[in-house]
Amino acid sequence: MDDLILLGHGSGGRLTTDLVRNLFLQNFSNALLKPLSDSARLTLDSPDIAFTTDSYVITPQFFPGGNIGSLAVHGTVNDIAMSGARPLYLSAAYIIEEGFKMSRLEEIVRAMAQAAAAAGVKIVTGDTKVVPRGQADGLYINTSGIGVHRQKPGYGPERIRQNDAIIVNGNIGDHGAAVLSSRAAGFTKAEIFSDSAALNHLVAKLQDNNIIIHALRDATRGGVGGILAELAEQAGTSFKIYESRLPVQSKVRGMCEIYGFEPLFLANEGKMVLFCPAAEAEKVIEIMHCDPLGQNATIIGEVIEEPEAPEYRVIMETAIGGSRIIDQPAGELVPRIC
Repeated sequence: MDDLILLGHGSGGRLTTDLVRNLFLQNFSNALLKPLSDSARLTLDSPDIAFTTDSYVITPQFFPGGNIGSLAVHGTVNDIAMSGARPLYLSAAYIIEEGFKMSRLEEIVRAMAQAAAAAGVKIVTGDTKVVPRGQADGLYINTSGIGVHRQKPGYGPERIRQNDAIIVNGNIGDHGAAVLSSRAAGFTKAEIFSDSAALNHLVAKLQDNNIIIHALRDATRGGVGGILAELAEQAGTSFKIYESRLPVQSKVRGMCEIYGFEPLFLANEGKMVLFCPAAEAEKVIEIMHCDPLGQNATIIGEVIEEPEAPEYRVIMETAIGGSRIIDQPAGELVPRIC
């Protein structure tokens, strides 16, 4: 029983105190969290704040290249970084199912602590709830994040301009394929790894080099294709991308062929789509190629003008010379990927 989460761990009594002090505080230890108050007292050096929240319900909770804990940190850090802000602080709230193994929770918490340290952020407040068996599929995590903007204006689809270059920082579809492979028979855990990673340091390198960035978006659910279709509508313009330029691992492409998926729509957790003036594109690629998270960065397309088009859209030039419209996916290709 010592290795299982009990309802008493969420009751607010001695078991809760032991869990918070011996697991969460021990792994997330910092001066802001140490008082264990109901809220953290923060000092921010900018009046322009970025704030985000997200919940993680992925199944399985452990997958090649990460787990739900590291994913929660990476996803929240990336949401802040995509606005052009510098992430500083996170909260972490856990909904744990009675009977969840304490050893697995410890591994997840350690992964969160390591991911936060690598990203340069602090987990400063949180919450724990325990629900009866069968009500939470093991574990759900909610994280919120706060950051400060480094410059004005921020990044957004309203800033996208005609002839902007469209860049991705590396191979697409890895996370969705890794989660799928961890569920499927016939694939070993070593074949495909999730790309889950914090992108804030890579974004900061671009900012430090005074790169003009118009828009950033992390290509999570819906993949690069879904994000581009959404951004085209929000920006009120059209994009053209090239299938031959899309960076896709051969293992991911092979899995997609087996299951009938398309890498363009598979989820990523360490990939961003960047829009910048065409004159900046080669410099962006050069900076990215010097970073482990951008070694396969590629210019995949550009923003175009279609005066006769009935609506704003994404056009992909196929590898055989044709063209097709890329739209947002109608449903969830791979359920519970984050």
